[in-house]
Amino acid sequence: MKIAKIETVHVAEFANILFVRIHTDSGLIGLGETYYTPDATRAFVHEVCAPMLIGQDARDAETHWRRLYDATHVYGNRGNEMRAISAVDVALWDLLGQVARLPLYRLLGGAAREKIQLYNTCAGPLYARGIPGVPRQHQERRITDNRYEDLEAFTHRADELAKDLLSEGIRAMKIWSFDPYAAASHGNYISFADVDRGLEPVRKIRDAVGLDMEIMMEGHGYWKVPPAIRIAEALEPYKPMWLEDFIKPDNPRSLAELRNATSIPICGSELALTRYHARELLEADAVDILMTDVTWTGGIGESKRIAAMAEAANLPFVAHDCTGPVTFIASIHLSIHCSNALIQESVRAYYRGFYGDLVTELPRIEEGFAWAPEGPGIGTQLREELFSRADTTVRESA
Repeated sequence: MKIAKIETVHVAEFANILFVRIHTDSGLIGLGETYYTPDATRAFVHEVCAPMLIGQDARDAETHWRRLYDATHVYGNRGNEMRAISAVDVALWDLLGQVARLPLYRLLGGAAREKIQLYNTCAGPLYARGIPGVPRQHQERRITDNRYEDLEAFTHRADELAKDLLSEGIRAMKIWSFDPYAAASHGNYISFADVDRGLEPVRKIRDAVGLDMEIMMEGHGYWKVPPAIRIAEALEPYKPMWLEDFIKPDNPRSLAELRNATSIPICGSELALTRYHARELLEADAVDILMTDVTWTGGIGESKRIAAMAEAANLPFVAHDCTGPVTFIASIHLSIHCSNALIQESVRAYYRGFYGDLVTELPRIEEGFAWAPEGPGIGTQLREELFSRADTTVRESA
């Protein structure tokens, strides 16, 4: 089964998402995805990946990963290069599942669990969409699609949001209430007054629902060590489930310093690209929970290896997602398979909103849990109507 064509699909309304489709001479099509910098990533797919893959056996996913990875050693591979390789790898594993007529989690070795608990990252429906170039017929939806405007809700009504999530069976939520206070000092300092302001949503959640809701705190890598420790000390009485990326993972020793200063578990990082960067975090004892992103950090095979590294260190693993539908579905497959998967990130504004506009099948989600699709491979395809939209750009290499 030879690779006959590689195709990228970009829809301007969802400006950060890039889909990759790998066509074979047998008629099967594998679907992958990545997120951020779609123009540069698309160029790498067509200018580097496609010439190395077209005419090759599509079933040799691990060989292709290694060849693509090795090809980048001259100029590095922790940016657009790895995003492109990740999307290609997901598409190849999707093809493997289709050939075997098995869902991805079965292909990986089977299920460690029937379902995986979800936590809600409190983004809104517009969080992943780009403003420029949106066709007129989609503008009204952008304005009125606000049923799950969870970003605005956690900022102003965190107590009501927590109750609403619990009513749906969602018992864990992630917020980033300290982000607004980082820019003024470039993350070098936070006043006690701003710490208190950042705590306000957390206090509201605890006052409203007590410990029935797990709270994850996201830092987006904005902070240096001293303010991160100050924030962590203030958060400790509220018992967050974890602190995530309060410090960039570039220097694992800095992250370890934060970990040693707090009783709150440290989670990181979807920005640790490939097993080699993940190994640095583990060797520095920098994290309590190892996170990866299947469409950023190397794809399906690499994410499985990263999860196994966490298991060897007796640590749980979590799959990142605040991106597109293929990432979400692939991550659920991985979390169903990996015995040390702790919980799965999700955004209800996405899976109850625009995901259904992009792909044909979504996972079953009930009472705060997700089940992996049972179709072969990833278990979903791009909707045909995407290809007739005025804001869709398709590029092919054959």
